[in-house]
Amino acid sequence: MKRRVLTISLAIIAAALAAFIYFRFYFVFGEGVKTGNLNFVVYKGYVFKTYEGKIIQSGFTSRYNNNSLQSYEFEFSIEDQTVADSLMRCGGKEVELHYKEYLGSLPWRGMQKYVVDKIISVK
Repeated sequence: MKRRVLTISLAIIAAALAAFIYFRFYFVFGEGVKTGNLNFVVYKGYVFKTYEGKIIQSGFTSRYNNNSLQSYEFEFSIEDQTVADSLMRCGGKEVELHYKEYLGSLPWRGMQKYVVDKIISVK
């Protein structure tokens, strides 16, 4: 009897842990498109080398009735080496990128929770 209760309890704990890991690191929370000027794409890391990039999005803000120009930075990771190589040749250009948002990052996927999976356009 004790053995059966222990087995069921361990199975429930293992299933809960698997569900947590899936939803935290593999479930796609959101997808979208970002447009901006590509600042950089780099290949870096200590143990897991990943492609990381940043685009700068400019826009207007009216904080405290001061209409001013403000830039937003969108930092992302890239899993696909082909996409990363293409973006490395687009520095300074306006790019439109499709991305997936995860709730957490994995070291072998990249440092960011936003992962670019394709280039929509380059201007």
